[in-house]
Amino acid sequence: MSTLAPPSAPVSQPRRPRVNQVPPYSFSLGPEAIAFALRAGLRADDWQEESVTHMLGVGDDGRWACPEYCEFVARQNGKGAILEIRVLFGFFLLGEKEIVWSAHQYDTSMKAFKRLKALIKRLGRQVGDNESLIVVDGILVKISGSHGQEGFTRLDTGAEIQFVARHAGTSRGFTGDLLIVDEAFAFNDEQQEAMIPTLSARSMEIPGPQVIFTSSPPLKSDPTIVVFRHKKQSDSGDVDGLCFRDWGLAGDLENLDGIDLSDRDLWYQTNPALGRRISESFVEKREFKRFSERGFARERLGIWPAPPEDVDQVIKFEDWRDLGDPDSEAGVDVAFAVDITPDRRWASIAVYGVRADGLGHAEVIEHLEGTGWIAARMAELKERWNPVAFTLDTKGPAGSLLPELDDVGIRLPRRGEDGKRVEPHRGDLIIPTANDYAGACGALVDAITQGKLRHRNQTHLNSAVGGVAKRPLGDAYAWGRKTSSANIAPLVAVTLARWAFLARLNALAAPAPPPATAPVPEHAGAPVGGNELWRPTSRLNI
Repeated sequence: MSTLAPPSAPVSQPRRPRVNQVPPYSFSLGPEAIAFALRAGLRADDWQEESVTHMLGVGDDGRWACPEYCEFVARQNGKGAILEIRVLFGFFLLGEKEIVWSAHQYDTSMKAFKRLKALIKRLGRQVGDNESLIVVDGILVKISGSHGQEGFTRLDTGAEIQFVARHAGTSRGFTGDLLIVDEAFAFNDEQQEAMIPTLSARSMEIPGPQVIFTSSPPLKSDPTIVVFRHKKQSDSGDVDGLCFRDWGLAGDLENLDGIDLSDRDLWYQTNPALGRRISESFVEKREFKRFSERGFARERLGIWPAPPEDVDQVIKFEDWRDLGDPDSEAGVDVAFAVDITPDRRWASIAVYGVRADGLGHAEVIEHLEGTGWIAARMAELKERWNPVAFTLDTKGPAGSLLPELDDVGIRLPRRGEDGKRVEPHRGDLIIPTANDYAGACGALVDAITQGKLRHRNQTHLNSAVGGVAKRPLGDAYAWGRKTSSANIAPLVAVTLARWAFLARLNALAAPAPPPATAPVPEHAGAPVGGNELWRPTSRLNI
């Protein structure tokens, strides 16, 4: 099956990916994982050993150096082997409780299941006549082959490996330690929003959860495809928490004129298994001569499509990313906002307040399916936090909530005998006009650009910021639900919560606080003694 490589790329020499950005680590568990897989007859190539070593690197704090790991290489080079080594090690030696192996297609996930099944059987022995029970070093493993339930379970700890085909609701309800995203070229925002939060409950543990992306390049320039953002982070030189290895050639599929697709040296540079398990003759006769130029460039040389154009680039994601602070806490005074997606499948509640250092604090406290839960949750927040205000966009999908909120005591300030609204009280609704909403969007962009707020680096909110587009609103703009490439309900809620906080706070009477000890960037014009911005803060355990 193999042929000799040209002298410029002998098979005996180690090969390295063109992009090999690896976070520093103190030591690696890779050699132990590689040795364990060898017991099952899985002998890693040199490049696979290097991948696993980086993947299992551990920092000084005992956590994974790369909680996110990406390996992009052309098809049939052996991406599956590095995943098999990682999963076997996690299941048997690390004691990871929940491992999810996801693929774009069901058939692909089943091929992975069958390969891992064969490896586990080689590691151990069958128990009696029961083909579904394997004992490995005294550990009983149950094999489930039922359609849609394929996987493995350790009977001593209950740890599981599950194989799934991805869709919008994949893995909801699970708490994961390791998530495999195979065929990541098709992994989109909606799937990410369903799967990544399954890891959050392990995020405080040591070494923490890990997500591994393996793939050939995406098929097209689609801004909803998650790995474009990983590539963008890598291109910027940011390796914080991300290992990014890309074997493909530089450039993009729209500009192939300067690339000699027939150059065998390029074939070997981009395919570490060429000459080992991939035949040069097959590549030449069955791929190079028969594929389109674009198809060969992508499938065999690993060239990416052109980066998708940022949808309006209303918010520079680099600016937003730099404002992330997982430990950020709001002060005593807060405002809440709710928003619903146009299809009413998802709803978000956000909170906005001011931190002890005077910077704004933006956080999504709920992002759940459906709408039936919203009124009760809002009532609970009113009772517990006595907020400055609640708000929603009555011209959007959330406008239908007004009767339900009224039933739980969240309503506009009452009218006086003259028919005008009286002074508002805490917990009353405040409704933005179209101009208010446009101003709120622009003001949030300004605050982000000027670094005047912090956020908790939440997946749902980050995705909304990365995919938001704008729609014209008079001479200004507002967030565009129909033109955005992501679910922007979390961002709409944050925008409105901030507006309500600023619009309502100084209208409320408040006891005089101690003198300010530091400037308040978000609210420099607020009168001293007229609000509660300088009260002692406590963590907003919402």
